[in-house]
Amino acid sequence: MKRMVDVIKSDAISDQDEQSREDIIEELERTKWKRVGQTLLKDWRLYALLIPLLVFLVLLKYRPIYGVLQAFKQADDISLSVMEQNWYGLRYAKLLLTGNYADQFFQAFRNTFVNSAYGLCFGFPLPIFLALLFSEIKNKKYRSVLQVCSYLPKFISTVVITTIIFRWSYAGNAQLNSSPGLLAQLFMNIGWYKGGVNLINTAKFFRPIYQVSDIWESAGYGSIVYFAAIIAISPANYEAAKIDGASKLQEIKYVTLPGMAPTLSIMLITRIGSILNIGYEKIILLWNGDGTNNTRDTADVISTFVYRFRNSTAGGMRSAAVAADLFNSFIAMFLVLGANAISRRVSETSLF
Repeated sequence: MKRMVDVIKSDAISDQDEQSREDIIEELERTKWKRVGQTLLKDWRLYALLIPLLVFLVLLKYRPIYGVLQAFKQADDISLSVMEQNWYGLRYAKLLLTGNYADQFFQAFRNTFVNSAYGLCFGFPLPIFLALLFSEIKNKKYRSVLQVCSYLPKFISTVVITTIIFRWSYAGNAQLNSSPGLLAQLFMNIGWYKGGVNLINTAKFFRPIYQVSDIWESAGYGSIVYFAAIIAISPANYEAAKIDGASKLQEIKYVTLPGMAPTLSIMLITRIGSILNIGYEKIILLWNGDGTNNTRDTADVISTFVYRFRNSTAGGMRSAAVAADLFNSFIAMFLVLGANAISRRVSETSLF
């Protein structure tokens, strides 16, 4: 009998708890916008700082989406706006994949993927090695000087960097009594290069020179994120590893790299997402883009393909350029989704 009374009391208490829970939820729903307004009013300064970012996103990220319609419009008359042009369906996509522009497009797509793959294999690990090197330097002044020196190339103008590359790869001219550049002379002494044409205008040397200069330009600046991840690791972990008799390499293997794992995963996902996004500025400056030299086989990428076609006076080529850029964006999106899904399953760390 007593047990039955206890059960009835517990049921009554649970019913009261359920009723009070529903009342709380109803109250929260009713005062939702009031609480949002109070939060905005309380932290209005922080939200005001978001306004320039929102304006930037709308003007430079969302507004250009309107131009994507150009890939599906008949742009024979470039004087007409995008909305005034007739629908052309997927004909420009067919021209890129199986039509007159297929050879140039797939050559540019292949070069984009190969150049980005080289950059991922060689350019992604180097900032990590630099961050590990900086973390092992105990003299703060010496470390600061090295870090600043490694960051400086990132702040040098692309025009200046390409000018230096041209100077170093210059083939020389006997009539003008000018000697070859430093890099060209070195390769001539080794026997890799016979002269005649500028080193940068030789197809087999374009990719290595581009990749080495890009790594030199961005490796130091990219090490900032990894160095910050290393600093965030608790010193107690290193002390425990030393007590256990771990060597310096074992500390890096079992303490530093696992501590950097979330940062490495996020940075790798973002790097894979931009694997098909190679800027055209540096390539255009290094390569004249008119097809008169044999560097087109290795230099032309999607961005330069879009740049050349977009600046053409023919309306069809302009729409083909937009279609090529849209295709490139779709591939990059699927790469990001795939890399994010793999990272979430393997390491439980992901962007979303």
